[in-house]
Amino acid sequence: MADNSRPARPVILGQNQYGKAENRVVKITRDGATHHIKDLNVSVALSGDMEEVHYSGSNANVLPTDTTKNTVFAFAKEHGIESAEQFGIHLARHFVTSQEPIHRARIRIEEYAWERIATSDANSRFIGADEVKHSFVRKGQEIRTTQITYDGESWEVVSGLKDLVVMNSTNSEFWGYVKDKYTTLQEAYDRILATQVAGQWRFSWSDDEQKMPNWERSYEQVKKHMLQAFAETYSLSLQQTLYQMGSRIINNRSEIDEVRFSLPNKHHFLVDLEPFGLKNDNEVYYAADRPYGLIEATILRDGCEARIPVDMTNL
Repeated sequence: MADNSRPARPVILGQNQYGKAENRVVKITRDGATHHIKDLNVSVALSGDMEEVHYSGSNANVLPTDTTKNTVFAFAKEHGIESAEQFGIHLARHFVTSQEPIHRARIRIEEYAWERIATSDANSRFIGADEVKHSFVRKGQEIRTTQITYDGESWEVVSGLKDLVVMNSTNSEFWGYVKDKYTTLQEAYDRILATQVAGQWRFSWSDDEQKMPNWERSYEQVKKHMLQAFAETYSLSLQQTLYQMGSRIINNRSEIDEVRFSLPNKHHFLVDLEPFGLKNDNEVYYAADRPYGLIEATILRDGCEARIPVDMTNL
């Protein structure tokens, strides 16, 4: 009888990581009557000497994922949340330096922004304050992201945003493309250009000897240059606009070496109103949510290599 207790070939363990995903932590900073909010979704992934837990089930080198969750909340109190990047750096350094079996930590954070609610003077007087500084409404523009990776020696910080919907109602064309027997799309010399921006950018900062960027200001400036490029580019293709957005960031922000965008083309098609005896002079559109064109590319500072993964959706 054949012995099936051993595999015919050696089986080895490949890349592996573990941690606690999507820890929602909200930190309120009370500066007298003025309050500030940081609202984060923090995912921790750890890797290192983890062969035995896979081969034999021994947990001798395993820091429980529940402990990583508790660390996130404790660090919100101990270190505060100056920025998503700084908070992730604190966490990554802690896990790698405090646990010998852990050689690499990756902290992935989404940040949800809030802004203050403006209240009437009458209501402020009613509650005994000159101005209400503790009421907020959730911003709906975009979700800010960052991913911090640390191996005990070097850092990699990739920040970004997603779900930022932008539109140019003119100054966009699309014509001169390849046509074959399946082509039905009409050339457009004045069209709506809209997309839902997902972008990541990698910082040149990689070790503790370098001066750390101002993470909050950097995010604000990157977003500003990206949006200005979108607005100011007379677009003959979404690819052209994407390149201008990325190159504007690289040219204006010395701390950033690489930008990657994933831009779905949110199509707007002119509605045929002729059956109703109406002329549609680029006024009424049908917004189609699918299928959509998906334009993706990486823009690099000259001399730098690409490190942002082509697909960051499930790393």
